[in-house]
Amino acid sequence: MTSLLLLVVGLVLMAVGWLLVRRLGVRARVGRILASTPVVPVDEALRLASAGRARYVGVGGRLDSDHEFLDEHQRPLVFRHSRLELRNGSRWVPVTDHREVVPFSLAGALASIAVDGDALDEGLVVVMRQSEGTAGEIPDRVPDGTPPATPARLRVELLTSVDHALALGVPGIGADGEPVLRAGMGRPLILTTLEPAEAMRLLAAEHRTSTRAGALLMAGGLLAAAAGLAWTLIGAVA
Repeated sequence: MTSLLLLVVGLVLMAVGWLLVRRLGVRARVGRILASTPVVPVDEALRLASAGRARYVGVGGRLDSDHEFLDEHQRPLVFRHSRLELRNGSRWVPVTDHREVVPFSLAGALASIAVDGDALDEGLVVVMRQSEGTAGEIPDRVPDGTPPATPARLRVELLTSVDHALALGVPGIGADGEPVLRAGMGRPLILTTLEPAEAMRLLAAEHRTSTRAGALLMAGGLLAAAAGLAWTLIGAVA
């Protein structure tokens, strides 16, 4: 009976740990996809696009564009996502959410492939630029009647035409007849300017407590289930 109880407890712990990790959301899923997706050269991505073979792959290269725009620091941007948020109790509430994106591509040594920048959302993994202050410092950017002492923060994600990046998606042919990397096969378009290991650490840091708890539950469950199974087999032999 004890061996059966150990086995059941182990299976329950593993199930709870797995569900906890699964509930971490899209960003946790992005990390898992980053860890398991094969990376191919730009030339191979172009071949897959031309052949019409749906395959989810990673492609590395330098971001390039003929339409970049300059920010206040004279950086040549191809993508910028800015969010102004105000503190309301324990939550940050968005006030403005502004996206700017121009056509850009990933360039390898001799070839390049366009990236569907309009599809970038939770799959964008870059270091967040953030500044904090109060609503009183930006009265023209917050709703009328906002108390001046309300905490405010501006969060910005951006990509420049001099960044090196890794993009994950399905190579295909776009509406303009040119090869493009985009979301597909039930997976989002992912792009990071970080090394994959660093990107995964950044994603895991957002849910560190839940990630550790889930991992411990699954490890403990595996040990309990293994002990219960071993005890059962020993009893059967005896």
